[in-house]
Amino acid sequence: MSMTFPGLPPPPPPPEPVLATAVVLHRDGSRGREVFLVRRGRDLRFAGGWHAFPGGRLDPEDARVPVEGATGEDARLVACAARELFEETGVLAARGRERVPAAVREAARRALLDGALAFGDFLAANGLALEAAAFTPAGRWVTPEHLPLRYDARMFLLPLPPGEAPVVWPGELADGAMVPAADALGAWGRGQMLLHPPNLHALRVLDRPGTIDLSALRDPPHRDGPICRRIEFQQGFFLAALRTPTLPPATHTNAWLLPAEGGLAVVDPGAPEPAEQAALFALLDGLAAEGLPPREIWLTHAHPDHVGAVAALAARHGLPVRAHPLAADRAGAPVEPLREGERIGDGGRFRVLETPGHAREHLAFLDERSGALVCGDLVSTLSTIVIDPPEGDMAEYERQLARVEALGPRTIYPAHGPPAPDAVGKLAAYRAHRREREALVVAALAAGGTLAELTARAYADTPAALHPVAARSCLAVLEKLRGASRAEEAGGVWRAR
Repeated sequence: MSMTFPGLPPPPPPPEPVLATAVVLHRDGSRGREVFLVRRGRDLRFAGGWHAFPGGRLDPEDARVPVEGATGEDARLVACAARELFEETGVLAARGRERVPAAVREAARRALLDGALAFGDFLAANGLALEAAAFTPAGRWVTPEHLPLRYDARMFLLPLPPGEAPVVWPGELADGAMVPAADALGAWGRGQMLLHPPNLHALRVLDRPGTIDLSALRDPPHRDGPICRRIEFQQGFFLAALRTPTLPPATHTNAWLLPAEGGLAVVDPGAPEPAEQAALFALLDGLAAEGLPPREIWLTHAHPDHVGAVAALAARHGLPVRAHPLAADRAGAPVEPLREGERIGDGGRFRVLETPGHAREHLAFLDERSGALVCGDLVSTLSTIVIDPPEGDMAEYERQLARVEALGPRTIYPAHGPPAPDAVGKLAAYRAHRREREALVVAALAAGGTLAELTARAYADTPAALHPVAARSCLAVLEKLRGASRAEEAGGVWRAR
């Protein structure tokens, strides 16, 4: 995911946001205000394994649902919110709900999830009515441009209706529960619960004692219109996603800002363009004004999309650059060496791991307090990682995947793509994919062929425009097989041994 190849198509424009809603379902509890949070299924494309409020995208059928007190898009959004809430939790926020028997509700909910029933038809058949006044608008949030799926989400505040008890049926969602807002924030702070900015902000507002501050809910800080420009997925882990010259499907490299000696370490500031660097500098300046100045630069490796802003950032703030010694000639500034087992960061909480394979100098940083693994290009949550010989070594890369998996990290913070809360599962899935791809290369070897011919057969599921990139990983597999005396090459033709 780190270097460009001639002939590749240009990076795609950011996807258009999809209209969606989320419902902040709340009640007063013995330990303060409680909210209903769901944990999304691990395999969902957007925020798999993350915690969130119930919600989902607008459905065309939502336009057919009458809503008292609203018309047009406002009515569609309320209908979407009520439908998603019922589908995901069983809570029916409609007038007349007390007349609907439990068995009828359950059957309708199942039929809605199966696509066999329209929400409007269910409401009409049971004499139910949606009221816009029941759903208090609580803000608009648009997903930033660097994520592959984007939503234009409208949040609604809803007290838990009397007699309603939210229950998640496992499927798209793993589970859900009413939890004190303070407990959810504590779990987020410990790295046990990943939250996108809209959910984190709502929890912070609802955790305050007294009447819910609607103006604070609707007008959060650190935003450019409806897009949040300060992203903190767990306490003290900030993200600056910077556009870089990287490989598709990635368009950005994540610069992670991590706790380091009363300030922040900036990991992999990769943007060479002044406009992207300015966005990073603005974020750092804002955090410095709040007592979190930049202290150091850490590099996972020295590929161009990871070091493009190193020189500018180091010069602007007088920061030391810490990296593997083999990165010294490509880091963009003098390097203070890091090696396996060193403890760095705030109180030495991050353990340095040498993880060669993608690059000889590759490092990862394991937060031993929270289990967060800042892994550079060991793993991407957008696609697989390119292993490009001679610098890339597939056998060593696979050894490092297994070694890091055995350490049992909780969350992966990659250089490309959003964090993944099931780190061990993600690493295991990567290893399984490599075994499957190797089997395809071995099968392709049976008839022999050039690297291009073997790539075409073993990577038939990959778009032809990306075959020059795939060929590098195919070669890495072939070199691994040659090292195990399972393949040989003569005159540009590879054959099985």
